[in-house]
Formats: sequence, structure tokens, C-alpha cells
Amino acid sequence: MTELRLATISTGAISHNVETLRALVAPAQVMAVVKANGYGHGALESARAALAGGADWLGVADLTEAFALRNAGIDAPLLAWLHQPGAAFSEAVRAKVELGISNIAQLTEVAAASGTACVHLKVDTGLHRNGAALGDWQQFFEAAVEHELAGRLRVRGIWSHLANAGDEHDAKQIEQFAAAIAMAESVGLRPEFRHLAASEGAIKHPDARFNLVRLGISTYGLAPSDDVDAAALGLVPAMTLSAPVISVKRASAGEGVSYGFDFHCETDTTLALVPLGYGDGVPRQASNRGPVSINGVTGRIAGRVAMDQIVVDMGDVPVAVGDRAVLFGDSSSASDLSNSSGASNFSNSATASMSVPSADNWAAAAGTINYEIVTRIGQRVVRRYEP
Repeated sequence: MTELRLATISTGAISHNVETLRALVAPAQVMAVVKANGYGHGALESARAALAGGADWLGVADLTEAFALRNAGIDAPLLAWLHQPGAAFSEAVRAKVELGISNIAQLTEVAAASGTACVHLKVDTGLHRNGAALGDWQQFFEAAVEHELAGRLRVRGIWSHLANAGDEHDAKQIEQFAAAIAMAESVGLRPEFRHLAASEGAIKHPDARFNLVRLGISTYGLAPSDDVDAAALGLVPAMTLSAPVISVKRASAGEGVSYGFDFHCETDTTLALVPLGYGDGVPRQASNRGPVSINGVTGRIAGRVAMDQIVVDMGDVPVAVGDRAVLFGDSSSASDLSNSSGASNFSNSATASMSVPSADNWAAAAGTINYEIVTRIGQRVVRRYEP
């Protein structure tokens, strides 16, 4: 049966990306981050693929995500770092989930949990989100030493997060993180792992790698910033989002399309209806701009993105019900869901191309980032996994 809404995920691409990045950052170890349902790709399947590619660690945001992996049989080293008061720390210890800890209150809670927790102490080096503030470092580290000597926990790591605000700011944060490590060691801590860099820092700043890096969006083949060329690094986008065309009609020049008639046809044109909308994670901000490839030709959304559907202006390109419409995928090569038939006669609204749009193209159309494009894909969309 043809899926109405389909995200095709290449687990082979995820494994390849981890293997490629692991070679780049060596000898540092690699943590593949699979939070938020693996950035929309599926947490469990992404975790397995990342481990197959050589990931040493997995990272998630919270304990619910961590327990789901453990319950599915994933036994790799696993770190979770966003915790509400009263979090299930004792259960985390039993499940061998390591804990990112950001303040003394959390440290006290973890020390009171049953068993001996493995913790990674987070320090704020300038991002001003989670992590102990500079003025609290000494007390934070001294409390950790006290708990460690009493056998209540084990300090396995110390970590922070770059703001990616430019080379100058990154350099200051790298320097401050090194100072935090020195302070921790001065009071008697000997953390095995020191990690600061996520995808962008790991790729751009070798001195930010220390001995562990956390790879998020790059695991899925997408660039962490505009000045990183994912394809040049050898990364392959893992997700292709598609749906079948379910209606085709001709519209005359001047006719309006979709709610509010924000779009009017410039010429007589073919309109293809595709059953993906903002209910599936297609950003409404991409109305009138989002690119869609059908039969090897890229058209654009005509009118507003609706909850369940979009209309694509395909000019004079032959389109039939059942043809596959690809919103984004690997733009570096032709998609298996496309073909070149009928690509010789089209209006300015459709562009001949043997490749498909990318998540970056959609991010530009919606005024956002590729992270959001893939992560927001909804549960109505079926994930199909291929090697």
C-alpha cells in the first residue's frame, strides 16, 4: 500500500555520517544525540544506526527518552541532562543512565538516590542556559567531591555548551571551559570525560573537542550552520519526506488558490494536491514559497499551507494522480521517488531538476533552520526505515 504521508529514513546514512564524523574528531569519542525522537528520524532506529556507525555514547534530553531506549534493549553509555525537581534519579541509576547535573540542588537530589549515580557536572561558560554559573563553580565542585568521597555518586564528566556566536566568543568559551576543568581538578575531581562541542563546534574548532563531542544534527546528515558544507564533509541527509499526488487540475491565469487567495495563478497552470500540511509539521511560514519536486521537476507551494494539504504549482509539467511528491531529501543526487518524464515544458513556477529540495531549502523558505524542519515532522507521517 502506498503511504499517504511518508518519511523515508536511511539508517545507512546515519551510520555513515557517524563513521565520517568519528574519523574527523578522532581521538575524541563521539556521542550521537537522539533526543526529540532522533531529531524527527526515530530515536530507537537512529540510536541503533549511530551505534553501528561507531558512536561511543548516546545522548538524550530527559529521562523519559532515556528509559525508552533502555526498555528497547539499548545498553550503550547514555547521558540525559534536563531534569525537573523530583526526577526519577533512582530509576536512572538502576537503568545505568548517566546524568547531566547543573546545580547543587540537583546534585543533592542525585546523591540521595538509591545506588551510586554517574554524573557529568555542567558549567555555564556563557550560553546562559543550564549549568552552574561561574560564581558557583567552586561550591559546586566541592560539593561533588564530598558526595564522591562518601560514595554517593561518581563524577564521570564535566561539560558545557558553546553558544556558536562566532569564533571570538567560541574561543572565550573554550578558554573558560578549560578553566573550569582546572578548578575541578584543583579540588580533587578527576572527570574521565570532558565535553564542550556539539556538531558545529566539533566540526569547526578542533580545540573544542577535548575527549568527547556531542553530535546532533550532523548525525542526520545536515549542516549545523550556514558556513558548514555538509556535503563537502561527506555527510548524507537521512530523511526524505514525500506523499502521493491525490488530485490534479488545471487553473486559469488570475485564479486564486487556497485560503484567502494569497496566491493567484500567473498563467494557466497545473495544480497538484499533496496530503501534507502543518498538521504533519510542514511550516505554514513556507506558504507560497516551499519547494516540492514531482517527476524530477521542482514546483512551489501555491497559496497557504493548510492543516492537511498543500497545493503545488507545476506549470505545464505533466502530473498524474499517484505521482510521488518529494518535499525534501538528499539534494546532492536524484531521488528514487522522482523521474524525468515531462520535464521539458514548464512555467517559471517549476524548475527542471534531477535532484530534490533539501531541508535547508525548506528552512530558507520558512525563515527557520534545518533542525526545525526535520524535528517537527509529525506522528501522522509514517517512518519507513531503509539501509
